[in-house]
Amino acid sequence: MRIHIATDHAGLDFSHQLVTHLTLAGHEVVDHGPEVYDALDDYPGFCIRAAEAVVTDLSVGVDALGVVFGGSGNGEQMAANKVKGVRAALVWSLSTARLAREHNDANVISIGARQHTIEDAIDFIDAFISEPFPGDERHCRRILQLAEYEAHCTINGTRLAD
Repeated sequence: MRIHIATDHAGLDFSHQLVTHLTLAGHEVVDHGPEVYDALDDYPGFCIRAAEAVVTDLSVGVDALGVVFGGSGNGEQMAANKVKGVRAALVWSLSTARLAREHNDANVISIGARQHTIEDAIDFIDAFISEPFPGDERHCRRILQLAEYEAHCTINGTRLAD
């Protein structure tokens, strides 16, 4: 599987360790930055590039997921979710990592590097990658509603803002 990662300065050490771990696990890892520590860097560009790459890969049939890091993971998740077709979930436990895939077919996860040890973060990521999306009707229906709103600002053909 191809795994796209991105971070800011708060997650830079995590990202280096994650590249090694995922590569040893047999994944192709694409690191979207940053390459060096800069306490004043801005995460949106890095995370959006990673999210765009996930969507691009998926659109051409490449099995891909994304992982973004930051101090809390909140801003990184928000940035990734600005990309059409991304369903990014903030993950803080093994349960939320699995449920992100099982219930939401998330294609990107975000983790707070200042909130977890690298060992815990790797466990969350491994759980996320290995959890299949079972395709239950109720989950598919909800995912389609999100995609419809993203494309047309409607759910089940109805504008919510009216």
